Amino acid sequence: MNFSTLRFPIKTKLTIATMIPLAVAIFCCFLAGIFILNAKVAGQAQEKVRNDLSVAREAYQSELSRVCDVVRFSAAIGTTTQAIENVNRKALAEVLAPVRSNEQLDIMAVVDASGKVIYRTNNPDVYGDLKTDRFVARALKGEVVTGSSVLSAGHLAVEGAALLQKARSGSGADATDAGLFLMAAVPVRDPGGAVVGAIYGGVLLNNNHALMEHVRGVVYEGTRSKSSKIGSASVFLKGTRVASSSQPPAGARLADEVFRRVILEDGHWVGRAQVGSQWYLAAYEPIRSLQGVPIGALYVGMPESQYSSAQGGTALLLGSVVLICTLIGVAVSGVLGGRLAQPVKELSILARRLAAGERGVRSNIDSRDEIGDLAGSFNEMSAALAEREDRIIELNRDLEKKVEQRTAELEEKNRLLVQTREELLRVEKLAAIGELAAGVAHEINNPMAIIRGNTELLQLALPEEDPNREEVDTIFTQVKRVERIVSSLLKFARRERRELGTVQLNALLHEIVAQIRHQEPLDGIKVQEQYDPEAEMVSGDADQLRQVFTNLVINAVQAMSGGGVLSIESSRGTEGAGFQVRISDTGSGIKPENMHQIFNPFFTTKATGTGLGLSVSYGIVKEHGGSIEVRSVPGAGTCFCVNLPS
Repeated sequence: MNFSTLRFPIKTKLTIATMIPLAVAIFCCFLAGIFILNAKVAGQAQEKVRNDLSVAREAYQSELSRVCDVVRFSAAIGTTTQAIENVNRKALAEVLAPVRSNEQLDIMAVVDASGKVIYRTNNPDVYGDLKTDRFVARALKGEVVTGSSVLSAGHLAVEGAALLQKARSGSGADATDAGLFLMAAVPVRDPGGAVVGAIYGGVLLNNNHALMEHVRGVVYEGTRSKSSKIGSASVFLKGTRVASSSQPPAGARLADEVFRRVILEDGHWVGRAQVGSQWYLAAYEPIRSLQGVPIGALYVGMPESQYSSAQGGTALLLGSVVLICTLIGVAVSGVLGGRLAQPVKELSILARRLAAGERGVRSNIDSRDEIGDLAGSFNEMSAALAEREDRIIELNRDLEKKVEQRTAELEEKNRLLVQTREELLRVEKLAAIGELAAGVAHEINNPMAIIRGNTELLQLALPEEDPNREEVDTIFTQVKRVERIVSSLLKFARRERRELGTVQLNALLHEIVAQIRHQEPLDGIKVQEQYDPEAEMVSGDADQLRQVFTNLVINAVQAMSGGGVLSIESSRGTEGAGFQVRISDTGSGIKPENMHQIFNPFFTTKATGTGLGLSVSYGIVKEHGGSIEVRSVPGAGTCFCVNLPS
């Protein structure tokens, strides 16, 4: 057969010519898709295991915080301090033994101020030895100390013989009798604030399957395979696994590469690890001692098969899509090939007109063959292009609306940024003025003392009827005023150390109201007190908080020179977070132009004021982690709202 004489329909030629590059492109896309899929799944898997490790770390820290809370609660019990001072072991046993048992602590003991053990809940017959570890030493200095620690076999034997058996992990060369603990030590103070002793407690991680199962449950919550739970969590002491969510934990050691990276180099390790006969996607991070030295490792891992099956299923799906697209391409190429027999010149002219922007271009070819079909497709393309242009115009309109919306959001964020910047400038200004005020006050104090002394001598030397006595009295009055200003400057500049404690908020407010009557006349002023019992106890410096509320109450009273209503209220904060104190008056109010300046140093609207009271109050509340808000209506009154954390 002479193939040179054969004639093939143009449809067949165009179909073949279209499918060859399409088939090559589809095949390349398939290979690229498989490569990208594998790389992306592998990356997502590693990122997932990193996130799992972060969740496990949070669960680990949560258990450590729970141990600290238990020990702090025990130290705060009222009878604990008295029992330590009196070395009353029976009283300590009645308080601490139930706490240790109920809260499932493995060790819990009490030491006096010298570090000598008074009572052990696990081993009450052994006491009197001196504890010198860093947890107890720092607790006796007044710190609340938490962290991970390793206790030797000898130490465990002193704390309780049963702990030795519980802590024993591994076998042969990998065996260890040391115990990895979550430890907390808390100082015990007498009513005067002096440290009279300390309580330390801890949870043993060795063979603590329940805790590791809890960590695993937190990390892989709701994730299960058809037959079992997914993932595992473990804790290693140095290179030996001492606790795991899977049983038994003994006999496993860190791989050399992991040991070097995590324990020796104090870093993280993420990758593939073989556990038994199965490969896992695993992540390790160091567990550090109180000194920051790696003493073990925290591990989480998930079977690699979970991701392998996902890769296989996705690859199969991608292959099916490629096959379907190929079949669709063959069909479409066949249809297009049958319609490409339209006269080239006419189609070229119509295409140029369409490309030039003319719309509504249509072909008038009316043949009942491939040429007619191609003409109809061209007309459809022209109409579709016009419709798409209309849609683009509509999308542009929507885009403009979105741009306006994003612009408004950006303006709001800029406003918040400016507000934050103003707050930062205010803090910097307070610090700079504080340093200047301290220096000025120090320099003024000495000459003012001399002036006052000489003025008092003049008062003693001049009789009451002397014509110069009035001028001397005026000098003495002005000297006292300068001394008050200097005192305010020193109080503003002084960086007093907060003495944190428990403050009876309602009692403090009531006491301030009772004392204010001796400082400011309350004629014509009605005082309303409304205190929430749930806001009774707050944490803070009582003297500093007294200064804040006294200043706000005096300002309110002075704003009502013609009488009015002074309202003082306390309550829980919004959604139960923190506490709130509101001090309101029905005085003259604050002018709007002064609202942004009232907390600035030396700004005042009073004839005799120094302008430091609200600045000092603002700084004290900020140091307590709270905030002051003010609402004022000129002529109707002002309300200062002080928010304090729990």
